[in-house]
Amino acid sequence: MILWASLLVLAPVSGPLVPISKSVISLQPPWTPVFRGEIVNLTCNGFRLYAPEKVEWYHVSSRRRNSSETMGNILEVRDSGEYRCRAPGSFLSNPVQLIFHPGYFILQAPYSVFEGDELVLRCQKRGKEKMTAVRYIWNGKVISNSSKSTDILIPQASLNNSGCYQCIGSLENAYVLKSNLRYIQIQELFSRPKVKITDSQPTEGNSVNLSCETQLPLERPDTRLHFVFFRDNGVLLSNWSRSPELQIAAIWKEDSGSYWCRAETVTSSVHKHSLPLEIHVQRIPVSGVLLEIQPQGDLVVEGETLVLVCSVAEGTGNITFSWHREDMEESLGKKSQRSQRAELEIPDIRESQAGSYYCAADNSYGLIQSEAVNVTVRSVPGNRGGLVAARATGGTLSTLLLAVALLFYCWHRRKPGTSSGQSLNPPPCAPTVLLSTGDGFLGDTTRSPASPGPREHPHPVCPAPVGLQLLYDNVHLKERNLVYSEIQIVQPGEEGAASTSRTSVENEHASTVYSVVKTQLWDDSAGNVSSEDEDAMEGYAGVPLMCLVPDPKPPAQ
Repeated sequence: MILWASLLVLAPVSGPLVPISKSVISLQPPWTPVFRGEIVNLTCNGFRLYAPEKVEWYHVSSRRRNSSETMGNILEVRDSGEYRCRAPGSFLSNPVQLIFHPGYFILQAPYSVFEGDELVLRCQKRGKEKMTAVRYIWNGKVISNSSKSTDILIPQASLNNSGCYQCIGSLENAYVLKSNLRYIQIQELFSRPKVKITDSQPTEGNSVNLSCETQLPLERPDTRLHFVFFRDNGVLLSNWSRSPELQIAAIWKEDSGSYWCRAETVTSSVHKHSLPLEIHVQRIPVSGVLLEIQPQGDLVVEGETLVLVCSVAEGTGNITFSWHREDMEESLGKKSQRSQRAELEIPDIRESQAGSYYCAADNSYGLIQSEAVNVTVRSVPGNRGGLVAARATGGTLSTLLLAVALLFYCWHRRKPGTSSGQSLNPPPCAPTVLLSTGDGFLGDTTRSPASPGPREHPHPVCPAPVGLQLLYDNVHLKERNLVYSEIQIVQPGEEGAASTSRTSVENEHASTVYSVVKTQLWDDSAGNVSSEDEDAMEGYAGVPLMCLVPDPKPPAQ
């Protein structure tokens, strides 16, 4: 938009160019014509005018040309003719035509009328006679006939109100007076706006600036306007704003179309819209499609997440990415986005998913494929052991049931007839085992309960079912390659008291129970476990390592 700045021109002076405006003349009273003998004050408005400075005036009439200077910007005139002025720091103003009419009856109108202005027309006569009625004629048509007022008011003038006006007055003595014909031109408050763009054929993804340009007249440089932008059939691109510019951060092919703007006064009295401007957004076809994998390299460990990254060197707009494996007809996945890079994740990759992978990209100009990337998936033996351990932990309930059954079996094996006064010296119920607490092997630990004294009551080696308490995890036996994931001690209760669990590993009368027993497989030199060995792996729950039931013997003499 060209506002007050549009009133400025560049004048060559010493040094850099400085802005200079045109001077503008205003009238007081604002009417024209006036009766001969009346006085009109002309005011010269300049861009850099200060009251004490001198103003140059130029008067051209049918009889002479003259110039004058005034201290200040006001000139009092009584003669018809063309007037101009020049204020300090400004150019010469446009001419103003004044008429001092010698007649008896005149039609007065403002010297300049703009769109949206209030237009007042006045029928004026000399003398004391009163008018009883006034008619106004516009282009030969009566537009007003009143006996109450000699004026006519048009609240908001438009360009359509331009034309030839005349008034006819009736006097009390029945005389009829006709005024002079007066042609009134309604002036544009601002020119029809025009949409401009930094690039009429922008490339997709680039930013563009739209501007709604118009121009205000010299006489109304301070008129306030606001603007709004549209596309095609009224698609709103912005809200009303005092700024005549609109920035589109990223424009896309689907944004192609007709763009136009609308300018309006803040009072909405005058509004105008521009002609449409066609904008064609250019799309760059896809090229340079590349597939990369993460983690980098063509070797992936089984169980990891494989990330397939598809990118393009060039290409704009909405790009559709797809991922493929050469031995599969259907794609592994698709994504459509305004980006030159997209990712596809394959979680928990398996050995069976190894093969050649490639990706393709398309932005409506044709599908472009990348070169294939061979992906090798390496299995890890530890992963198989983990699966076996998972299956073993699934038998928690079976472990508890089996432990109870074995304890009942040991109790049932006791021979009848053993009296309370007999002394029983049971053999040890705990074998030699190799204990591990997670920090490595601790060595051989022999569990041999001491023989009871003469006054001790006999205790069964395998007690009645009591509570179990975890003592050791992952205890490896040196022989037979067994792994015991839990070791528990069963402590018989004292005579006449309820059974209790003991946590001390030095209890004399205890039974060791291994809640999970598995066969330890030996890896080959490559760290792999053979399928045969894996099939031979078994899990046992609640198995006592040794449960010895002693024969009763007579007490020692």
